Amino acid sequence: MGKKRIVKKSEGEENAAAAGRTSARQPKKHISSGTLHVQSTYNNTKLLLTDKEGNAIFWSSSGSIGFKGAKKGTPFAAAKVGELIGDKAQQAGIKEVDVVVRGVGSGREAGIRAFISKGIELSNIKDRTPIPHNGPKAKKPRNV
Repeated sequence: MGKKRIVKKSEGEENAAAAGRTSARQPKKHISSGTLHVQSTYNNTKLLLTDKEGNAIFWSSSGSIGFKGAKKGTPFAAAKVGELIGDKAQQAGIKEVDVVVRGVGSGREAGIRAFISKGIELSNIKDRTPIPHNGPKAKKPRNV
């Protein structure tokens, strides 16, 4: 391993690099309405914001924010995801959303409440949790 070089930038170069970074994070589309898909399991909560055609705009999950293990499935983690997606939706100019909920986890309501707290209007909520109609045969009881 050789010596590490330290390169000093002038002030002009630093400002140009910072300006390029912020413009890349600006949303490219301005959309007035969309659909928020909430998938909440016992282990994680995922939020996906799409336009009316179903094209994904923003998404995030408890795990991608940095929660690990059992903390990913908590309402607190879901609220943090909702706040993050709400901020991004505000920047994109979204005014109202429909919500589609899937799953039985504890982050269902928390994620939606945090998203709405950013000032975005909620038009309706649909629960599309998959329900088995007497699916595969259950295991035999254990002999102890």
